[in-house]
Amino acid sequence: MIRKIAIVLLVAALGYVLWVVALNLPGKSGAPRPQMETGPVKTAPIADRGSIAGISARSPGVTIIPVVGIKREQLADTFDDARGEGRIHDAIDIMAPRGTAVIAAAPGTVEKIFESKLGGHTIYIRRDGGAWIDYYAHLDAYVPGLVEGSKVVRGQLIATVGSTGDASPEAPHLHYAINAMAPGENWWQGKAINPYPVLMGQ
Repeated sequence: MIRKIAIVLLVAALGYVLWVVALNLPGKSGAPRPQMETGPVKTAPIADRGSIAGISARSPGVTIIPVVGIKREQLADTFDDARGEGRIHDAIDIMAPRGTAVIAAAPGTVEKIFESKLGGHTIYIRRDGGAWIDYYAHLDAYVPGLVEGSKVVRGQLIATVGSTGDASPEAPHLHYAINAMAPGENWWQGKAINPYPVLMGQ
């Protein structure tokens, strides 16, 4: 009996994912071809981190964990981790098996689909209102039909977890960042805020 219920729930979950994908396809087939890196590699001075003018007065708003099946207690705060060449992480890594669904953490518009030397297959989504950008990196694949200018809703399937760019093939994960954007700033700009307390609801 329990096995039958589990099978029914699994079939229902798969059906839901396929339904969401079908509803959100804009009619173009195939994933967009990643573009060559043109923007500067973003590094933030340590003094700027978490102390952006006015940031305490505003919040990115409702943000869901962008990897399907991951619970809050599985998250780790890797925002301040050091990276090579004096870089700071400016994001959190959400560990998950390769191919796990990546969903939009918040509604917005795909501003850039980008092939980065460090980030691999990446997506930048500017949230509705324009004040925040969510950055998804090391993706294995994009959802077919997702293109720059696509509107996405919170929870919409956008990609799958991978290890492209400088990520270890043995440790697939989503590199997830939130950037506070000043008026007129482009997709590669902005100031990084720590996604961990946002996703933890703090």
